[in-house]
Amino acid sequence: MDTDVIIVGGGLTGPLTALALADAGIASILLDARPRAVFDDAFDGRAYALALGSVRVLRALKIWDDLAEVAQPITGIRASDGRAGEGASPLHLAFEASEIGEPFMGQMVEDRHLRPALLAACDASDRIEMRFGVEVVGHSVEDAGIRVEADGTLAARLLLGCDGRASDVARRAGIGRTGRGYGQTALVCAVGFERPHHGIAHQFFMPAGPLAILPLRGERASIVWTEADDVAADLNALSDADYLDILRPRFGSFLGEIELLGARHTYPLSLSLAQDFAAPRVALVGDAAHGIHPIAGQGLNLGVKDVAALADVLADARMRGEDIGAPDVLARYTRWRRFDTTVMGVATDAVNRLFSNDNPLLRLGRDLGMGAVSAMPGLRRRFIREAAGLTGDLPRLMRR
Repeated sequence: MDTDVIIVGGGLTGPLTALALADAGIASILLDARPRAVFDDAFDGRAYALALGSVRVLRALKIWDDLAEVAQPITGIRASDGRAGEGASPLHLAFEASEIGEPFMGQMVEDRHLRPALLAACDASDRIEMRFGVEVVGHSVEDAGIRVEADGTLAARLLLGCDGRASDVARRAGIGRTGRGYGQTALVCAVGFERPHHGIAHQFFMPAGPLAILPLRGERASIVWTEADDVAADLNALSDADYLDILRPRFGSFLGEIELLGARHTYPLSLSLAQDFAAPRVALVGDAAHGIHPIAGQGLNLGVKDVAALADVLADARMRGEDIGAPDVLARYTRWRRFDTTVMGVATDAVNRLFSNDNPLLRLGRDLGMGAVSAMPGLRRRFIREAAGLTGDLPRLMRR
């Protein structure tokens, strides 16, 4: 064997998986067809909402200390119905991290900080080898391991697909996908404003789709603005000034005047669930296993939980002297993660259907429901713990 595990995908989930396995004493080779990304300090508007459970993983892997200096804590969440120019409904959800005895529910970390931190940690590990610009073209399963064809042949006990929703690892392993397109596109950008955000994240449910305002360091926020595909395409073609003119009435004036910062991005939205999380000598992690609507901000966090759970399963199997690529070992990982991710996928799909419309009866029901949840402390705390990634069977990295 050339290594214990071969990981395909060098974005976020692949390097994090390599680090979690290294922490468990498992060596890996990470392969990515793209050249290694070169980062500069320029702000480009991209950022990630990491739930408290995900922050715990980064802290346990000794990555968080440096990131904490540039991250923005999310201390509360406000969610409400809204229409452009009308402001938020008076009946809304209001969550505070202090209600569950935590200083924050999550942290916002910019892409220009998170990805370099993961790659630097991989570089520093003697259990991780990274190879960029190397395309995987095939694999073959053997009794004792798996052979991967990528600029030569590599042999390992297990192959992990961390290569996104269009996973070639999954396709070659014969794992199909279930899902649908939403006919929606996320317009992603960052804005600056005049007043402090106090670490509060806002989610306005507009008729065309949700608008998320996610706090960043300083008087800045990351915007995830959902519109129908054709509308989003027209908006993205506008100049920055015209784009802002459309965004302003949706954003509101509660933080003062806004301005665009960094670049603008678009991402088509869909639900995409792998029909299985494992095949002989193969397992899927992150978006390769599940791609959900960003309405709850849980996509990356589900992937982080996959990583932590897989590390537990493989570490325990290794300690018992089992083959880490054996079918019964991979079945434990599938049982642990498939139900959780499917439930989250179905839930976000249902919430998007419920809120992405302007039906007056549904609107009234939504408002009354959010007001009722806000009025019940026990139920509210349960929602807060869910948003913070602290529910269910937590892997060890999320408890450290």
